[in-house]
Amino acid sequence: MIEDWFAQNKLSATDALLEQKLKTHYIDLASERLGGETLSCSDDFFAKMENLLKPGRGVFIAEKFTEHGKWMDGWESRRSYGRNNGRDSDWCIIRLGIRGVIRAFDIDTNYFRGNAPEKVSVEACVSEMQPDKDTVWHTVFEATDIEAHSQNLFEIANDTVWTHVRLRMFPDGGIARFRVYGEAYVNWDDFVDGELINLASISNGAKALLASDMFFSNKNNLIMPGRGVNMGDGWQTKRSRNPDPDWSIIKLAATGSVNKVIIDTCHFKGNFPDSFMLEGCISDNDDFTDDTVNRTWTTIIQNTKLHAHREHVFTKEIITEKNQPFTHVRLNIYPDGGISRMRVLGNRQG
Repeated sequence: MIEDWFAQNKLSATDALLEQKLKTHYIDLASERLGGETLSCSDDFFAKMENLLKPGRGVFIAEKFTEHGKWMDGWESRRSYGRNNGRDSDWCIIRLGIRGVIRAFDIDTNYFRGNAPEKVSVEACVSEMQPDKDTVWHTVFEATDIEAHSQNLFEIANDTVWTHVRLRMFPDGGIARFRVYGEAYVNWDDFVDGELINLASISNGAKALLASDMFFSNKNNLIMPGRGVNMGDGWQTKRSRNPDPDWSIIKLAATGSVNKVIIDTCHFKGNFPDSFMLEGCISDNDDFTDDTVNRTWTTIIQNTKLHAHREHVFTKEIITEKNQPFTHVRLNIYPDGGISRMRVLGNRQG
């Protein structure tokens, strides 16, 4: 039997549910899109450390080689057998794009079949500068066996806010991607009194909880920093064939007012929504899959026309009181389409 080298492995039903939980309730603190950065490593002879934080799961190109050997889409060190240079492992230091509490790791060895490490561990530190030889590292995930050519998902229990992590692999080998799932920490003292805060920013701790449809792209793109780089970098639903709008529910970074809203249809030229409406509510429950939970949605902006490939700014259209608090907002789009980004600026309360 000839093995299909181009086939990606699939998660078990249990791990698929875990991955869904991680992507729904947490963010990838090390994401390159959020400013995550690989700083240094012990060795990346075959494949560069920067690949660890790239989007996707990594690819395999059979005919592609470099002067060092087989090209691999990940981080891969040379063979040390745990003896070379006095090291028992290879390591890579990563600065988190958002400092925060770590809840889980996805250590993906996709396409590393005969060159995956035997074990991995993760250490973390708190540092305002780039870690050096004097940095104190704390083990947050003990050395554990991992599977080749697999997503290896691990939950951890740790409530410390970290700024950097150090991924170790024993004794050497390759890892395609590394995700650090957790919750963003925001120092609200960094904001000045009266400053409008983007309460729908993933960098400030907002979360995209649920959407009616994510056929073309993910709801999390709505609250990412910066403008969308292309049409895939937004939230886009399939073409609707029913009268109800598509919607996305965002948990705000903190309870706060809504004083300014930005809806950006950047790159959506032939598939932007005809109009939108924004609603808000107060809720101590983030599970919006349960229809029995009693919530009252308040209209913040009534149904309003949108245009193609444009950043729309709304202030006068907001009909709620200036200081009315909300914990969640629901973006309704009529009847369907794509939104690149949504900003909800207001004052934090409490």
